[in-house]
Amino acid sequence: MKVQEVMTKQPAFCGLDTTLAGAVNTMQDSGCGFLPVVGEGGNVVGVITDRDICIALGTRDRNPSEVLVKDVVLPEDRTFPKLFACTPDDKMRCILTTMREEKIRRLPVVDRKGALVGVLSIDDLVVRACKHAGKEGISCKEVVEAYQAICRSANKGCVAA
Repeated sequence: MKVQEVMTKQPAFCGLDTTLAGAVNTMQDSGCGFLPVVGEGGNVVGVITDRDICIALGTRDRNPSEVLVKDVVLPEDRTFPKLFACTPDDKMRCILTTMREEKIRRLPVVDRKGALVGVLSIDDLVVRACKHAGKEGISCKEVVEAYQAICRSANKGCVAA
């Protein structure tokens, strides 16, 4: 199975000069918590999540309409963000490995020039995994194990009430 068979096409996205208020509005309108960030040249230069926005606003004494996405995605202490992406032709087994090892739930899908063409989420894979298990190169067990590894990382240090 290849990424193009599972990815969400025409995803919502934002730019570096989008305010956090604007990014939140886009997420709300699109029903998502993840936006690829597209630079001036049209290439994906980073991603921002609803969690990133919450942390950014919780650590700044500023209004969401005053903080730009680039202030979160490109902090002064780094020259570039850590970005993981995939292409439509990538095989799902490789992508699952990346998601599991890097503990990430969603990836922007880019063409050979770096332009955004879709988004792939672990949720997309979970929904389809058992239905297509064994037929398309990945097993339901592989997807579940990747999801569990991501969840363990996300819940690290958090205590349920």
